[in-house]
Amino acid sequence: MKYTKVFVEAIGYELPPSVVTSAELEARLESAYRALHVQPGQLEALTGISERRWWAPDTPLSRGAITAARSALESSSVQSGDVDALIYAGVCRESFEPATACRVADGVGVSASAAVYDLSNACLGVLNGMLDIANRIELGQIRAGLVVSCESAREIVSTIIDELNESPDMELFKMSLATLTGGSGAAAVLLTDGTFGAASRHRLVGGVTRTAPEHYALCRWGMEETNDNVQATYRQYMSTDSVAVLEHGVALGLETWNAFMNEMGWSAADVDKTICHQVGSAHQEVILRTLQIPEDKDFTTFAYLGNMGTVSLPITAALAAERDVLAAGNAVALLGIGSGLNCLMLGLEW
Repeated sequence: MKYTKVFVEAIGYELPPSVVTSAELEARLESAYRALHVQPGQLEALTGISERRWWAPDTPLSRGAITAARSALESSSVQSGDVDALIYAGVCRESFEPATACRVADGVGVSASAAVYDLSNACLGVLNGMLDIANRIELGQIRAGLVVSCESAREIVSTIIDELNESPDMELFKMSLATLTGGSGAAAVLLTDGTFGAASRHRLVGGVTRTAPEHYALCRWGMEETNDNVQATYRQYMSTDSVAVLEHGVALGLETWNAFMNEMGWSAADVDKTICHQVGSAHQEVILRTLQIPEDKDFTTFAYLGNMGTVSLPITAALAAERDVLAAGNAVALLGIGSGLNCLMLGLEW
């Protein structure tokens, strides 16, 4: 897919106030670690993640998304009333209905004629939302649209810690490792047709998507029924086969990368910077080696922000821009992969 008149005008974000170290999580896992003979320090050693951030308990997801959206608008020349479409693309939502996007749209103050809806595709949600907005802009239907998301890991990580302490099991620990990397955050990506006069906008050149749905069961997050012999209740569960996700995810990533290079008309050498979905050190090392991307071309945040789901990639891109890692004229590749398995790569002329 190619675009001729779509621009990323701004990326806004909000980071939660609470910093949670991997050492703190392991202290909460002391009982399980002792039973399983696991030495402290393994969580950071295996993932490369030393800390992550969490929202305060019971913080509404819409609050973070609204703050990030306002940040994106304030750094642009676009007014809230100019927004013709708003998509909430997080894995975490406030309710089954209405769409979380409705509460965010009310808080932001978008146009009454704006399209407002949720979109879900695991960790690829924000990138998929960007394509939805881009298609509307390319077709001339709208001039500006926002993709917003807010993710919260506090609840699911706490559930997993309780479960491991209650029933220490090495297989459960392995399947829960990815969950323990979870961080929280909010992001908003503002896309326009380039007619709002901003000098620093970044052109969306195009992208490619590939999928391997036969691996849909490798990473799952949802609700499960529990029975305490009195009444059935429900609680969150998350399970990730990290080894299989890495193996099949990298294979899908290579297939997508080759198609992406062909679609963009780029070679690997033409790519100045890459921003990947932030999983951890093992994934970064293998994917960069497989795609033959030099490590100095890739910017990461997982060491201190963890895996923030849909907002990991846009927040990392925003931080890279703030630190002048991304320069005007750079060919920037956004490399996303999510459960399903799905892979989506976008190319920008920064």
